[in-house]
Amino acid sequence: MESILERYERCSYLEQQLVPNGSEHQESWSLEHPKLMARVEILQRNLRNYAGQELDPLSLKELQYLEQQIDTALKRIRSRK
Repeated sequence: MESILERYERCSYLEQQLVPNGSEHQESWSLEHPKLMARVEILQRNLRNYAGQELDPLSLKELQYLEQQIDTALKRIRSRK
């Protein structure tokens, strides 16, 4: 995850150098950062759930959906082998 964020920061830094610093560009970056951080948190939580961690707060439907996703992934892996 950190490598993705570092790459994003490098690209955004390069783009800022190419594009003149306007107030609308700065506002869009400041709005995009919290969205990306929230997305990273969701992805990290999903990874923990797939690993069997932090399953207590999940509802029955969420657990069933998680089980379905894991079963689908196992079927894909077995079909490749």
